[in-house]
Amino acid sequence: MGIFCGLCLVLFASDGEHTTLSRYESSEIHMGSRFRVVCYAAETEQLRNALALAFSRIAELDAMLSDYQSNSELNRLSRTAPSDRFVPISSELGEVLRTSRWVSCRSGGAFDVTVGPLTKLWRRARRRKQLPSRARLAQALEAVDFHAVRLGAGSKSARLLRRGMRLDLGGIAKGFAVDEALRCLRANGIQRALVDGGGDIAVGEPPPGRLGWSIAISELDPDEEPQRFLLLRNQAVATSGDARQYVEIGGQRYSHIVDPRTGLGLQHRSRVTVVAASGMLADSMASAVSVLGSQAGVALVNQMPGIETQVATLRLAKLVHRESRGFCRLVDPTEGSASGE
Repeated sequence: MGIFCGLCLVLFASDGEHTTLSRYESSEIHMGSRFRVVCYAAETEQLRNALALAFSRIAELDAMLSDYQSNSELNRLSRTAPSDRFVPISSELGEVLRTSRWVSCRSGGAFDVTVGPLTKLWRRARRRKQLPSRARLAQALEAVDFHAVRLGAGSKSARLLRRGMRLDLGGIAKGFAVDEALRCLRANGIQRALVDGGGDIAVGEPPPGRLGWSIAISELDPDEEPQRFLLLRNQAVATSGDARQYVEIGGQRYSHIVDPRTGLGLQHRSRVTVVAASGMLADSMASAVSVLGSQAGVALVNQMPGIETQVATLRLAKLVHRESRGFCRLVDPTEGSASGE
């Protein structure tokens, strides 16, 4: 873990003494993405310990929640399906499954962590550039149903009811990981921090002298320079889209984001940005809005206090933006640089 130091600032306490805060940045690879921590703190052993604990926490969650690691807690639970009894689970997995169910219910199943059988089919489709057969899609869809995930008392146990169920937390796990990393930093005295997990971002108190962290809103075309920025503090933001992850088969573009209701990769191009109180909620809602589409997605968010969204889509080759009612209030009027830099 490399730690890089940049700008130094001096803050004066009420007793007249001053504390020098420097900008530190460190990154590691976890969950298939680069996780980056930016913070303003005094150079102490406490800072180094806080960063180490934050990255250790991310690695710990990856071992629990990954659907790639065969012996992860998530995959062990999937292998119990169908089960006639509740299986003990960690508090972390319980919290993620509880939030997942809430988002699934609110979105009418547009977000669904039981999408694993479909995810597996589409990963193979992207490698082979060949659509899954109708028979395989139908078989996979039979195992997709968030209602078939039952949680026991206190979310300390779970039971999967359908044969062939396979859980996939790809639309929520990184959001939870940035939340937990930020919590570790705060618990160890680092309040002015940003944690970025491949586009899922959670921020604490802003950099010294600023009202918030300035976060770029990605364009639909990832090669274009961002034109607008969000100004956030003690919030989270997630972006979902198919800019990099898609496959073209028979002249049709299919996103890596799969609609759990139809079994198909999304065919409309979009970029969804969601701001919420937590990374876990922002991440999962970004996936839900992507599946619902701009009109239904924004309408849903307008019914959910504390959540805002912007959706960029192509309509007749023209870029169209649709925003929730309060999104404009989060935009940085100074349009500063990304990540508070």
